[in-house]
Amino acid sequence: MRHRGFSLMEVLIAVAIMTMIATLIFTAFSSLQRSREGIRRVSDRYREGRMAMSRIARELESAYISNHVPINENIRVVKTQFIASNDSPADRLDFNAFVNRRMDRDLPVSDQAEVSYLGQEDPEGDGIVDLIRRINPRLDLEPDKGGVGQVLARDIDLFDLRYLDPLTGQWAEEWNSTEALGQLNRLPLQVQVTLVLNGGGRLTEESSQSTVTFKTKVRLPMQNALIFAMP
Repeated sequence: MRHRGFSLMEVLIAVAIMTMIATLIFTAFSSLQRSREGIRRVSDRYREGRMAMSRIARELESAYISNHVPINENIRVVKTQFIASNDSPADRLDFNAFVNRRMDRDLPVSDQAEVSYLGQEDPEGDGIVDLIRRINPRLDLEPDKGGVGQVLARDIDLFDLRYLDPLTGQWAEEWNSTEALGQLNRLPLQVQVTLVLNGGGRLTEESSQSTVTFKTKVRLPMQNALIFAMP
């Protein structure tokens, strides 16, 4: 008996059907992988934002300014301040706080430090702005300079700070504890912090650029400058 085999046309049709099935399976797995990566990326952004907000709140609660200055201004070696300026997309804040951790008891530093929050363009990403935290445990006459900077949050869309004046009851976008026309020797009662992180699409060159928003209010225990005790 003669055994009939497959014709060339039947083989081509079978191959085409198998190719279509393989393409559908690959597309489904690829979409699942992208969804999983997107969820993981957003989860990481939430964790990064929560950690940044926690540190900001903790350090703002320790903010202070001091009027412990010598009578002779020429021998002054330390200056404290709380200066906030409005900028886009990130405001800047330079202040002093009791946040320094002494890792070695022999280090000539205390628990005081100069701290700054500011936006800075990421050198590895075009148009990407990072939130930078600067800290300097060695106090001097330039509390907005020196120290070491570190990235507190990558790829931010907004870092906005507002300050509640206890004398007027109004929210201000700027603060200056060193000028008579500002808020001389005073700290705000509260600081409202708004941090908006990009969802991570720009960092991975994906089209999705959803945002993650964090918002909180921080109360500052010390509104007035520290002064020497008077008898």
